[in-house]
Amino acid sequence: MTDPTPGAWLPEGARLDVYQNGYTPKQNRPRLAAASDVFTMACERMEYVLDTHDRAFVSFSGGKDSTATLNVALHVLNETPALRRHLPLRVVFFDEEAIPQETEDYVRRVAARDDVALEWYCLPVQHRNACSRKSPFWWPWAPEDEAKWCRPLPPEARTTLPGFPVWPPEERLTIPNINGLLAPAPHTTACLMGIRAEESLIRAHAVRLRSVDNYIVKYDISKNRQAAAVNPGNLWKAYPIYDWRTGDVWAATRMFGWDYNTSYDLMEMAGIGPSGQRCSPAFGEEPLQKIHMYAQCFPDVWARMAERVPGIGAAYRYARTELYGYGGKPPKPPGQTWPDFITHYVRKHGTDVQPKIAGRIADVMARHYRKTPHPILPSAPHPVTGLNWSFLLTLAMRGDFKQRRQESNQLMTKTEEEHWRRYSAELAQILADGTGPELGHPRPLPTDAYALVPDQYKEQPTS
Repeated sequence: MTDPTPGAWLPEGARLDVYQNGYTPKQNRPRLAAASDVFTMACERMEYVLDTHDRAFVSFSGGKDSTATLNVALHVLNETPALRRHLPLRVVFFDEEAIPQETEDYVRRVAARDDVALEWYCLPVQHRNACSRKSPFWWPWAPEDEAKWCRPLPPEARTTLPGFPVWPPEERLTIPNINGLLAPAPHTTACLMGIRAEESLIRAHAVRLRSVDNYIVKYDISKNRQAAAVNPGNLWKAYPIYDWRTGDVWAATRMFGWDYNTSYDLMEMAGIGPSGQRCSPAFGEEPLQKIHMYAQCFPDVWARMAERVPGIGAAYRYARTELYGYGGKPPKPPGQTWPDFITHYVRKHGTDVQPKIAGRIADVMARHYRKTPHPILPSAPHPVTGLNWSFLLTLAMRGDFKQRRQESNQLMTKTEEEHWRRYSAELAQILADGTGPELGHPRPLPTDAYALVPDQYKEQPTS
């Protein structure tokens, strides 16, 4: 593949959209016209964040979204003398090792800017390895795996960080948990992140309209032992471009002449659409679906990636099959209960992570039964909770260690009435077939499935 002209594929004549402040996930939510464009609104948010926090840093990956966040921040700082205390802007890059050379080159160009103070960390942080159920984690730049590293250690690399435990491996922090080490007390610190609501429903929920400053989120350490150990409680996450779409990111790149990661050019030339373009390692649960992209677009790093983590060979062949929980799922054997079927797949994982997966499933089920006494069905999501056994099977097979899958998301595509009709019809069929015991419901099943339907959704008798 020959190198393209940088930026040649970016859309000519593109403009930044204008619409009302609010999140817009992929499903069903139209944009509403407003008086300001997304770049102006992002600058306003950025100015507010930088003005109200003592310190700030950009969480930079080298991807398009963190590139947009970085450039919005630099624009605001260079145009607002009162905020220039933040210059040079602190930019934190965690090198994930299994990344294209184009990403390394781009990060190096960013580091060369006079208005940027870039910290380039090559630490053995904990990452998800969805390629293998027996080896669910991997650690980039792990000293014990130096012979397998995908790239040579960059000369700019920082290989230590005060408070980061290198040994034993199971105590190594994830990147989100490391952020606490970057925000010493007593200063209030804003972590500027390129999170966009369009990317997923989980990200949309992160910026739901719960307050005026819905794009500023307190870093929650209440349920995370490791995070609590390193975070002084003064860290806030800020999502200034949360309402941008992919087209906005690339329109701004062209309009303002921003530098960017040219690995996107290679992916575009290979026919990979914008939603499938990723610069991060391909070993996680979601990126695993795009593992073939690395072999096609980045053959040099792929040659090393192919030997980097356990299970990568099988994942390359079967990542988009039911073996890895994508597409269709294995059928439950007749007569086996759903809890036993779920337990069977939980036990396929390594013994060290089985309790975590089982605990996640137990939490989801407990959340369901706190809201309703109704049984969990094989296929139909419950109209109140969104839970079904198919969803739990996905958790059992894939692990969902980052909790990116939420049962309530299954209710997004149909109306509540449609969900009640589907749920009651499936339950009625189960009662007629006599397969109710397979549901593993902790109490007697209702005798009339249609009696569960709220009155406003029941068919009215004809006169």
